[in-house]
Amino acid sequence: MSTVKRVCLAYSGGLDTSVILRWLIERYRCEVVAFCLDIGQEEELSGLPEKARATGAVDCVVRDAREEFVRDFVYPAIRGNAVYEGSYLLGTSLARPVIAKHQVEVARETGCDAVAHGATGKGNDQVRFELAYRALAPELAVIAPWREWDLKSRTDCMAYAQKYGIPVTATLRKPYSMDRNLLHISYEGGILEDPWRSPDEDMFLLTRSLEKTPDAAQEMILAFEKGTPVAIDGEALSPARLLGRLNEIAGLHGIGRVDLVENRFVGMKSRGVYETPGGTVLHTAHRAIESITLDREVMHERDRLSPRLAELIYNGFWFSPEMDFLRVAIEKSQENVTGEVRLQLFKGNVRVTGRRSPVSLYSEATVTFEDGGPADTYRQADATGFIRLQGLRLRPRGPRS
Repeated sequence: MSTVKRVCLAYSGGLDTSVILRWLIERYRCEVVAFCLDIGQEEELSGLPEKARATGAVDCVVRDAREEFVRDFVYPAIRGNAVYEGSYLLGTSLARPVIAKHQVEVARETGCDAVAHGATGKGNDQVRFELAYRALAPELAVIAPWREWDLKSRTDCMAYAQKYGIPVTATLRKPYSMDRNLLHISYEGGILEDPWRSPDEDMFLLTRSLEKTPDAAQEMILAFEKGTPVAIDGEALSPARLLGRLNEIAGLHGIGRVDLVENRFVGMKSRGVYETPGGTVLHTAHRAIESITLDREVMHERDRLSPRLAELIYNGFWFSPEMDFLRVAIEKSQENVTGEVRLQLFKGNVRVTGRRSPVSLYSEATVTFEDGGPADTYRQADATGFIRLQGLRLRPRGPRS
């Protein structure tokens, strides 16, 4: 039997972590400090400390990290154009390192000698949490109940909850898992495990169906400073308030739904359904402002790094030397990415209709097809030699079959 005396549990109040809280007490005969980080779960936090203590926790610590989450985790991913496998905007992946960071702080502050999480043995989150624990607090023991206990499914968890009188919101009729934060809501498992089955419309919380979106487009202007979103329609907003506002506006127009089958780090394919309304708008706008402020070769180099950045975030390596290296390079690329983007939101789509910047690299005088502009800016005749040199290696070197 382990000598663990006190465990800090990453606790959401949902089915899995509610059952885990009680199971830790029964299995390890230890004290449990429940910990929850507010990163935009909204109503899910209501009554959480009372529920944790009623389930057996000696304490429940709730911290507010909404601003930190968006500023220090979401925005760096936006600046790096981090998108996993072309579709996933990494809402859950970005949440795990900030949760783990605060969890180990609370564990130390409350005298815990172990940490625990509710990630299953088949998912990515177990990797994300535990790699962060190893990087930040290697002295703490790690308990992963899904890899230890004899409960085999969420149906078993519901039976366990009933046995100990633990209130849960999941049902046998709708047993899918949901994870919410300021960047997104994810849905997976249960009825969604069939990749052919269409999600039920009443499942979605952030975005309207296209049939219920406004019949008139909405226009907005997003301002950026050094690659970071700072204002909507001229109103300066903190990171959490800006993303929250974008979620409301974009969700109204049905923007940000993604249904995909992704490749998990642990080796299997998984179907996930996501709502990321504000994040979708930010990615579109950020690319647009970069188009007039970022040097061509710098943009191409950064774009080569973006898939790797997304992969590192997805796989749980936020706190790693390679991530530190990539982030320094990406942050350097954003020094000139300042200006405004005008967007049109309509029926699930976000379209760029304009972009401007006080440090724009775009030159109308150079690009125009009309006469005018400095004679030494661009001489069309110079293209003859340029093309001849580029084509030297393409000349035939012998017969071709």
